[in-house]
Parts: sequence; structure tokens; C-alpha cells
Amino acid sequence: MEKIQRPWAALWALVIGFFMILIDTTIVSVANPAIMRALNADINSVIWVTSAYLLAYAVPLLITGRLGDRFGPKRMYLLGLVVFTLSSLWCGLADSIGSLIAARVVQGLGAAFMTPQTMAVITRIFPPERRGAAMSIWGSTAGVAMLVGPILGGVLVDGFGWEWVFYINVPVGIVGFVLAARLVPALATHSHRFDWLGVALSGVGMFLLVFGIQEGQTYSWGTITGPITVWGLIIAGIVVMLLFVVWQWRNRAEPLVPLRLFRDRNFSISNIGISTVGFAVTSFGLPTIFYYQLVRGMTPTQSALMSIPLAVLSGALAPFAGKLVDRGHAKAMNVGGMLVFAAGLVLYAVLMTPDTPIWALLIPSAVVGIANAGIWGPLATLATRSLPPQLAGAGSGIYNTTRQVGAVLGSAAIAAFMQARLAAELPSSGGHAAPAGEFAAGHLPVALHAGFSAAMGQSVLLPAALGVVGLAVALFFVKVPAADEPAPGRQDKVADHQH
Repeated sequence: MEKIQRPWAALWALVIGFFMILIDTTIVSVANPAIMRALNADINSVIWVTSAYLLAYAVPLLITGRLGDRFGPKRMYLLGLVVFTLSSLWCGLADSIGSLIAARVVQGLGAAFMTPQTMAVITRIFPPERRGAAMSIWGSTAGVAMLVGPILGGVLVDGFGWEWVFYINVPVGIVGFVLAARLVPALATHSHRFDWLGVALSGVGMFLLVFGIQEGQTYSWGTITGPITVWGLIIAGIVVMLLFVVWQWRNRAEPLVPLRLFRDRNFSISNIGISTVGFAVTSFGLPTIFYYQLVRGMTPTQSALMSIPLAVLSGALAPFAGKLVDRGHAKAMNVGGMLVFAAGLVLYAVLMTPDTPIWALLIPSAVVGIANAGIWGPLATLATRSLPPQLAGAGSGIYNTTRQVGAVLGSAAIAAFMQARLAAELPSSGGHAAPAGEFAAGHLPVALHAGFSAAMGQSVLLPAALGVVGLAVALFFVKVPAADEPAPGRQDKVADHQH
């Protein structure tokens, strides 16, 4: 851990860019109808505006994390920020759907360069016993950004036009670059041999796996083209990733993913935990938004504003959560956070009826916001507590990859689950076209409100179940020491195997 004079200033400089790139995973969904009209695109094309970004973001994370170890996290972060900002301008200026999708691919690559560096820098500039508060800010930023995106998107689309969901990134990116260039330290790099076979295997495997899961619903989990099927891609992706793991185990020089990191129990468990969180957070928003708009008649902006209690409480409680983490309560907070999170989602499911008072629906939003304080920061702290500096980028890349894969799984699973519940509750509609057909246009007859609400409420139980899985996983964490307690010695154990 390098001794840094102003670590908090560096943290806030990084948070600006991190918040921006995560908002872009959700902000565009609100703008999709406007993009369709403006660029004369069909529904399949406009879906790729989001899919292309998520794919380009998720696939390279293992590689970009390692690049930060080799060439310096600050350098990689600034490079990614420049790419992200310029491609955001390209997105706003795009005059065709093909140009917009291409710009989103480049934007996703920029985000992939940035994300692992934020966590790696925090790991290296804050001592383990003081890292809880910093990771709570970082983690809450991730949680809030994924939910604030639709709010900001609705305001920008309604007030200025779809282009502004991209243009807004340009001034923010410039400010973020200046602050990061001045405030983020240039940390020592470590000489690494680059595992090119590992890069190829992980890139191909992640692409096949993420593409298959992400686009499965689009192709009805069947044939994509010719002999290529969704399940064929997913199975091929799993096989290639297994080959990647075998190669990482056999590679005695320097693997892309040092498997010795998984000897640390908390690091391994944190990766499972963050994948369940990524799944749940990504999936629970869709049925609630459909319920607000189609049953309660809200505009996109109004429906997004229903998550304000969540966003405000998540951010406000982050510093207090960090202090508790630094006092050695990370495990207890994560157990409590996952329990409250699951309870909040069950409360959503219960309250999502046609005649529930609107104010009552703010209660589960607040409950989930309180839960967030016990989830994101403590999980990140538990994951990084024992990482040696030379492996901070690799560890961050792994952690963020598992989070993003969980999010992709959640997005695919909730779409399929919603269709199934609609088919059960609204048999006359056939279920299959319910959310994408006439319902998406806002035409939901009053007679269908009860069945549609029931289907959406039942759909929220899927992410609630993942919250319960996260709770079970959290029970297996090893308690981390408080700031005034001696370290448990696991870091030395990991470091002993670095050669």
C-alpha cells in the first residue's frame, strides 16, 4: 500500500467517472422510444444500443484490470475516460442507428478500461484497516448509479431530447479528466509478462457467454442464424472459459487471472455475493417500472422518481456504513444488508396492486436504499481486504466481471420470468407479446390491471430470491479485524504465493 497524502481527494475524483459510466448502463433504456422515432429504427436495432454497450463493457474487464497492474491504473483510467467522453459525443451526433451502435461499442470499451482502475486505486491508496469508508463510497456509487440512470434519462429525454443522455457525459468527462489528472496519484507499476493466450481465451469465452445470455430472449432462446443457436453459444462460452481456467492453473509464468487470489476465502465469497447483487439490482427495476407506467399511469420521469428514497438513503448512509466496516463489522453489515434487501423486494411484491396508495410504494424504495448501505461497500471491502498491491488490478477486474455477468444474467432472467408470469396471469393475452406489444405503448385496459400487477409483483420475487442467496453466501465470510486490531495474516498467505 503506497502512502498517499490526499487519498480522499483521489477517491472523489474517481467517483465522478465511475458514476458516469455506470449510469450509462441504464440511462439509455428510457430514451429508446425517442431513438426509434428519431433514427427510424426497429425494436431489435434499438435494443442493440444498450446491448452493444453492455457487451463491450463486460467482455474486456479481466484484461483491462491486468493492464492497470502493468501500465498503471491512473494511465489506464485516463485513457478510458478520454475514449468514453469522445464516444459519448459521437453517440449524440449519430444520424443513423448503425452509427449509434458503433459509438456505443467504443463507449463500452472506454468504460471497461476505467472500472477496474477505480477499485484498484482505492485498494492501493487506503490501508486495509481504513478501506471500509472508501469502499462504502465506491460501492454506494455503483448501487445508486444503476438506479439513478432512469431518473436522469427521463428528465433529459423529456426536457432536451434523446441526444442529451449522451451529451451530458462530455462536460462531466472533461471535469473528471482534469480532477483525476491532478488528484489521482501515479502509482508504482509492476513488471508483468502478458498472458496472450489467456487474453484470447477470456475474450472469446466471455463474448460467447455474455452474448448468448444477453441476447437469448431476443432470439427466443433458439436459432440465431444457420446452425448457430443461443444455447450453442452459451455452452461454447462455458467450455472456452473452462479452458481458460485450466490454462490459468497450468501457466507457471504469469497468468491473466492469478488463481491464488481465490485462496483468500473472503475474496472468493465476495465474488459470489456481488454476482447475486448484480443480478438482483438489475432485474428488480424492470417489473416495477412496467407496473408504475402501465398500471399507475405514470410518465417515464414520474416512474423513475419513485426510486428517489432508494438513491438518497444509499448515498446518505454510505459514510456511516464505512465507519462501521472499519470497526470490523463488514460481515454483520453484509448479512443484515442482504436480509433487508430481500425483505424490501418482498414488500414491493406485496404492495404492487392497482389500488395501493402511491406514497406507500416509497416505503420499499426506502428499505432497499437502507439495505444498499450494508451491501456494496462491505462486499467491496471484504473482497479487497487482503489483496497485495501488485494484484489489485487483477482482483478488481475479476470482481467487476462477476458483478457484470450477474447483471447480464439478471436482465435475461427477469425478461423470461416476466413473460411466464404474464402468460399465467393474463392467459387471454398469450403472455408472449405483453410487455413489448400493445402494453409497451401504454394501452393496458383497466380490466387487466389486477392480473398485470400480480404478474409484475411475482416477478420481483425472483430478485428477492437472489437476495436470499446472497444472504446465505454472506454467512460464510471470515470476520475482518477492526482498525485497532491486528490483521489476520491472510494477506501474507496470498502474497507468499505470488511467485
